[in-house]
This record gives sequence, C-alpha cells and structure tokens, in this order.
Amino acid sequence: MTTPHRRSRRDWVVDTFVFIAALLGSLLLYDAGDHDPISSGLLALDFVSGIVLCCALWFRRRWPVQLAIAGALMTTYSDAAGAATLILVMTVTIHRPLRATFWVFVANIVSIVIYAEVRQKPEPWGVTIGFSLAIYAAVVGWALYIRSRRQLLQTLRDRADRAETVAKLQAQQAQLRAREEIAREMHDVLGHRLSLLSVHAGALAYRPDASAEEVGGAAEIIRASAHQALQDLREVIGVLRAPVGELPQPTFADLPILVEDSRKAGLPVELDFDAPGILPDHVGRTAYRIVQEGLTNALKHAPGEPVRIRVIGAPGNGLEVEVVNPAPQRGTGDGQGLRGLTERAALVDGRLEHGRTDAGDFRLAAWLPWPA
Repeated sequence: MTTPHRRSRRDWVVDTFVFIAALLGSLLLYDAGDHDPISSGLLALDFVSGIVLCCALWFRRRWPVQLAIAGALMTTYSDAAGAATLILVMTVTIHRPLRATFWVFVANIVSIVIYAEVRQKPEPWGVTIGFSLAIYAAVVGWALYIRSRRQLLQTLRDRADRAETVAKLQAQQAQLRAREEIAREMHDVLGHRLSLLSVHAGALAYRPDASAEEVGGAAEIIRASAHQALQDLREVIGVLRAPVGELPQPTFADLPILVEDSRKAGLPVELDFDAPGILPDHVGRTAYRIVQEGLTNALKHAPGEPVRIRVIGAPGNGLEVEVVNPAPQRGTGDGQGLRGLTERAALVDGRLEHGRTDAGDFRLAAWLPWPA
C-alpha cells in the first residue's frame, strides 16, 4: 500500500471528472434497470448503493482494493454501482500489484453470476454474464495497457537519470585525472627550476672566495630561475582556476633549451640527439619529461657530475631516450617522479626502466612508440 499524499491540482481535476462520469453512468444504469422484476425496497437500495459508491470514489487513491471489493458486493444486486465499480477495478489494475488485480477480478466475476440470479433480467442468463464479463475484461485490458505504458515511461526516466548520474561521475573522474596530471606537471616544471635554484644557492654558500663576477652570474641565474618558477606556478594556478586542460605544454623541440639551461647551471651535459622527423605531440612531451626528470635528479643528487643524454629514433622504429649520470652514494628520494614517468610512458604504450648499472652509474631509459 502506497503512502497517501496530498492531491495536486491535476489530481483534483481527474477525481472530479471521474466522480461526475461515474455519477452519470450510475444514473443511466439505474434508469435502464428500473423495470426489472424486483421489489421496490431492492430498487431503492440499488440507487442508494450507487450514489454511496460514487461518493466513495474520492477515496479510491487511498483504499482502492477495499473499495473495489465493496463495489463487487454491491454489484450483486445494484445496477447503479456498476460504473463506479468499473472505475475502481481500473484503479486497482493500474496502481496495485497484479495479484490484487487478479483477486478483485475474480470477486467481480462471482458478483456477475450472483447479479444474474438476483436481478432476473429478461435476457438469457448466459448473455447477461457474457456481456458483463466482456466489459470487465475490456476495462482490465485497457488498465493493463496504461499500467505497462506508465512503467515503460518510468523505466526510461530512471535510465535517463542513471545516465545523467553516470555522466556526471565520469566528468568528475575526468576532472580528477586532469588535476592529477596538473599536479605531475607542477612536480616536473617546478622541481627542475627549484633544483637550479638549489644548486646555485649552494655554490654561493660553499664558495665564499668566489669573485664578484662569479657571484653576480650565479645571482643572475638564481633570479632568472626564481622568476621563471614563479611564472610556471602562476600558470599552474591559473589552470586550476580555469577549465581543465589549458596547462601550457612543453614540446619535443624544447629539449635543446632544457639541456642548455642545465649547462648554465653548471651541470656538464653531453647530448646525443638524432631524431629526424615529426614526433607525435603526446610522445614528444613524454620524452621531454623523461629528460627533464633525469636532469632534475642529477642536479639534486649528483651536482656537478657529468650527464650523458641520448635521444635517438626514427618513424616506425620508435624513440629511445636515455639519461646516465654517476649514481649518488645516498638515497635518491621517494621515487615519486620516477613512478610518474613510468605511468607517462605506459599511457603512450611505451616502457621505462631505471636503476644502477654495472659501472656504478644511474641509468634512466625509455622506449616510446613513433608510428611510421
């Protein structure tokens, strides 16, 4: 049983129309059965029962099954109750489980048989029952169609709601993935700039005998790196405030500039670059980040030590990226950047490996696909 609710304006309009239709139908049926060979007392009870059941229709939303059973009882002797009973049967069929519909239908079939005996119609007994049964079957069939159509519409609405919810969740997940990507960009970009700052600041601290020219040059590099780091941070914060996906991305062509910046920071870098052709943007960015991470780690953990970079490839053969530098004697941090690089390489269907070599160097190497 559903919880009763307040009638809406539409409910009031529908209930009023149903009451008037049932009342008119009851009066017509009563007038048609006025000449049956029954007592005047039963005829009066017929009229009163029809009016009472029509008035009870105002409560059909709350007690449809109970009123339908009461209607079945009244139609054993009353013509006037017939119209209201049909409406109640329809209400049960539309709004209640099919089991309740079945038992209400059976009760009305029994009432039809009793009605044929009580009213003593001039038509043959079988005609009276068959005609009444056909009317009830038509009403139940129509109500089942309305029920199935409403269920179909509700199912479609539920599917639309679920689809909208799934779309929202997917959009949120996409935003989260984009935010994670931006966080990695922050680590790569700012980590490299801050490493340059740390190297030159450390040089000033451990070289008190440096000439004024050397101090000025180091200070200029620190100033430029700090300014660039601030600009990068502003760009990242701007992207976090703006729509996702607007973070300025480095390109494969920026690799020589990256290497030159590291050389200015005092890191001896040997670059072996042989990659003619146009590299896909997403693969080029990954290669750039791998070299950048290798240089950053070298600046942090092996400052001043030589770094060998090899970037070789061709369309159809793939791109090989390798960064080798002397391995530090102590730990190299938490490895968060290297884990991020491994994920980057996997996203472009490449592979990445890192670790100590037999010669005691630290090697960061990757193979990235380069379609023909």
